[in-house]
Amino acid sequence: MTLRDQIAQQAMALPPEDRAYVAELLEVSLHEGDLSDQEITEAWTQEIERRVQAYDRGETTAVDFETALEQARQALEARRAARAGLQ
Repeated sequence: MTLRDQIAQQAMALPPEDRAYVAELLEVSLHEGDLSDQEITEAWTQEIERRVQAYDRGETTAVDFETALEQARQALEARRAARAGLQ
């Protein structure tokens, strides 16, 4: 058994709250250097404000949810078809 298998086995034997703690530590270590939750929140807040202002100035229009969902589905299908053609 490899060292990592031994560590994984020991970690899985921990109580749930300790496994959650270890999992959180590992998750954070995988994303070091990434944006923090606060930075992501701030970026989305700025983007939302930018979009609202553009809408208020008449630079963009809104569509209802069903239309947006259908457009997203069509774009996804087109992308999948393009990828299938490349393979």
